[in-house]
Amino acid sequence: MNATTNTVDGAGLARGLGWFSIGLGAVELFFPGQLGRMIGVYGHKKLIRCMGAREIAAGIAVLSEMNPIGSMAGRVAGDAMDLSLLGAGMCSYGASKGKLGGAIGAVAGVTALDVICLLKLGKEADPIQTTQTVAINKTPEECYQFWRDFENLPRFMEHVKSVQLTGGNRSHWVVKAPAGMSVEWDAELVSDAPERIEWRSLPGADVDNAGSVEFKRAPAGHGTIVKASITYKPPAGQVGTAVATIFAREPGMQAKSDLRRFKAVIETGEVPTIKGQSSGRMFSRT
Repeated sequence: MNATTNTVDGAGLARGLGWFSIGLGAVELFFPGQLGRMIGVYGHKKLIRCMGAREIAAGIAVLSEMNPIGSMAGRVAGDAMDLSLLGAGMCSYGASKGKLGGAIGAVAGVTALDVICLLKLGKEADPIQTTQTVAINKTPEECYQFWRDFENLPRFMEHVKSVQLTGGNRSHWVVKAPAGMSVEWDAELVSDAPERIEWRSLPGADVDNAGSVEFKRAPAGHGTIVKASITYKPPAGQVGTAVATIFAREPGMQAKSDLRRFKAVIETGEVPTIKGQSSGRMFSRT
């Protein structure tokens, strides 16, 4: 296995696993009874068909993306679900433990390939960069002062849990990840001036990243144009399987959303929300 996976790039391995997923899903979808007998479980046809539909969807997603980091992370999550179901099958009435053990071993092997592929994709991927701008009805000095207090960042950056100053020009970031997990890194300021703040993560970060934000006076002196640029390397290594799904999302959309939240917070002191508001339905007739 090692010799093969070391000579195949992540994209090629992903394509192979995508087609495998579609083939396996077709068998599960159209021949659930026969497959169940083969792996040592009886009945559960609806469940096997559902697993097949999920496999086909996963395979199509992998094959349709240029760099399917998020889809491969979804495959790993699906593998974990399959292993749990097969493990539970050991306790079902009439199950063949020998056949189920073989099926569990086969799924574990595919899971290992999926994880290897995900890590390869993360290592081979080019850094992702996005730049977004927003007009804010505050002076450049006010915008700079608010952003420069890094402990304000979680107020408008949706996935940032906390930013703590650790001394000098360094800070410690904690960012939310799926399943209640989090990723962390230390960052340092590269540039710090009223018109531009620039930072980058330090070696050993869970996610290698860098960013900058510029504050330019708007035309005619009315407000400020804030321009934020973020670059990051899709996560791999020790946290790749856990957080690839969140960082594979469209980065431009997330950055745009965060800037809009920044505008709302600095102009009004809060982020607009519809939480707790009435849905507008009429509960009684008059």
